[in-house]
Amino acid sequence: LGLLSRGNRAAEFTDGRKESVAITEPIIFDVMGRDTLEEALVLGDEVLIGQTILEKLDLLADCANRRLVPNPAHPDQPVTKVK
Repeated sequence: LGLLSRGNRAAEFTDGRKESVAITEPIIFDVMGRDTLEEALVLGDEVLIGQTILEKLDLLADCANRRLVPNPAHPDQPVTKVK
């Protein structure tokens, strides 16, 4: 994607392996008219959007239809949950 690396982070994989991986500069993710800022871990050549991005954008995965949908409770704009 042509992003700059700004250092490394420790990553723990689901199989228990731990590895130092590159972390990118901040990226603006704009999906379905909703946007958020996040950095990314570089783990290979496949681009994946993780759960934290979807939560920030207040989008849900409709697995049966292979698409993203806005949270029905907040269809017009994302709402961030805070504690």
